[in-house]
Amino acid sequence: MISVPNAPATTTHAKHPPYIGIWVGLAVLTGVELMVAFLPWPKRVIVLLLVLLAVWKALLVALYYMHLRFEPNRLRILAIAPLPLAVILVTAVIMEYR
Repeated sequence: MISVPNAPATTTHAKHPPYIGIWVGLAVLTGVELMVAFLPWPKRVIVLLLVLLAVWKALLVALYYMHLRFEPNRLRILAIAPLPLAVILVTAVIMEYR
């Protein structure tokens, strides 16, 4: 391995995410959710769009406010691991009351 004597030392400074920008994005997505809720479309389409917007908002919160974007992959996997159980439980409750 060759060493370069005048190479600058690499430092890793954690850059803070743009919290205000993420907050504005979440507010805009909430406004979009309100507009979608009152559209005269079929209920299935509205529910699907609302679920997709909610997942998008949850991802923004998890990635930036919970700092998962800046964590190693093992911690991301640890945070994602319970999601299939949540989907199974929600599906079971929906099927029970259908």
